[in-house]
Amino acid sequence: MPSLTDGALRQAIKRVEKSGKQVSLTDGEGRGTGRLVLVLKPMPRRVTAEWMAQQWRDGKRSKAKLGNYPSMSLAQAREVFKRDYANLIQKGRSIKIASDSRPGTVADLFEAYVQSLKENGKPSWKEVEKGLNRIADTLGSNRPAREIEPDEVADVIRPIYERGARAMADHVRSYIRSAYSWGMKSEHDYRTTSPRRFSLVYNPAAGIPTEPKTVGSRWLDEDEFVRLYRWLECPDAPVHPPYTRAVRIIMLTGQRVEEIARLHVDQWDATEGIIDWSKTKSSRPHAIPVPSLAADLIESIKPNKHGWFFSSAMDPSKPVSHATLYSFIWRQRERNVIPIVTNRDLRRTWKTLAGKAGISKEIRDRIQNHALHDVSSKSYDRWNYMPEKRAGMEKWDQFVRAMLSKDRARKAA
Repeated sequence: MPSLTDGALRQAIKRVEKSGKQVSLTDGEGRGTGRLVLVLKPMPRRVTAEWMAQQWRDGKRSKAKLGNYPSMSLAQAREVFKRDYANLIQKGRSIKIASDSRPGTVADLFEAYVQSLKENGKPSWKEVEKGLNRIADTLGSNRPAREIEPDEVADVIRPIYERGARAMADHVRSYIRSAYSWGMKSEHDYRTTSPRRFSLVYNPAAGIPTEPKTVGSRWLDEDEFVRLYRWLECPDAPVHPPYTRAVRIIMLTGQRVEEIARLHVDQWDATEGIIDWSKTKSSRPHAIPVPSLAADLIESIKPNKHGWFFSSAMDPSKPVSHATLYSFIWRQRERNVIPIVTNRDLRRTWKTLAGKAGISKEIRDRIQNHALHDVSSKSYDRWNYMPEKRAGMEKWDQFVRAMLSKDRARKAA
């Protein structure tokens, strides 16, 4: 059969309307092993026309639908057949594995990367999505992702850097680099459900230098620790109570801000006095016994109906965000009612003062869920070293109580 034309298609549809018999029209001469076919089926009120990729393989015929005519024109059907099916047929591979082979756009890449973060339970996905959405249009949302050049990425980041937002500029660079790195790895990953392949040959953000990191060294001495703790117990200005409680739990346990902020009733074992996280920043399960001061504080809190110990002031269905806790502490610093400190400094403070309390570095590392590379840390469950961690927390509890008692005695005198 010669190649199809739009006129021949319209005439064939009329013939099927009159005859009431199904007809298949093949595009092009010869049989071969595969063809583009239009299948016309008579229905009570109309004739349906479906574009199909047809393949003969191992003596069996298989079909895959491309679209409906006239919604998909003859020219469009030929383009899709050539792009997604012809090469597979020529190689003798099944058309059942065919997919849209157009290189994915910038928007496709960013959306698929954010979706992968969601599916893997990464709490950072919202921040990443917000950051990538801000620069997608500047790069060109509908441009193939593989066309983006390093200088274009640099041109997007430079204005952010020049307005003084250096940390944000580095975050955006990191988001772009991570998205492209994911895109390159996912290209042949059978586990990914991304609707696009990106045909990436390099990462345009890989060569862009990072902002030099300032390694934090600030930690509170004993007097500063007590001053902050006492203010959190009795703040001199109205604040959302969950904020002060969350920061005290961070001070008493030395855990990551995000993990304490998202503390849920399902994670608290009151009988054992243990917080048990099934997933943490390090992607490893983690459980800690808490000092009695922290246990008493947690027990005094009534979780809201959504199960959060520290709910958001704006939306009780969500936990307070770590960014909100950072802002809360920052505002008090500016008022000069607490020591100069960040929530990350509190984790470093715990590490330092807990060492002074007599807890070994190994147990401090395990309590804080730092990356450990011994076989037991990699392979065994979260309950490892629980007796040692409990003994360490008991030492720490005594140390904190002594600090607070000393302060109380000094004020009484």
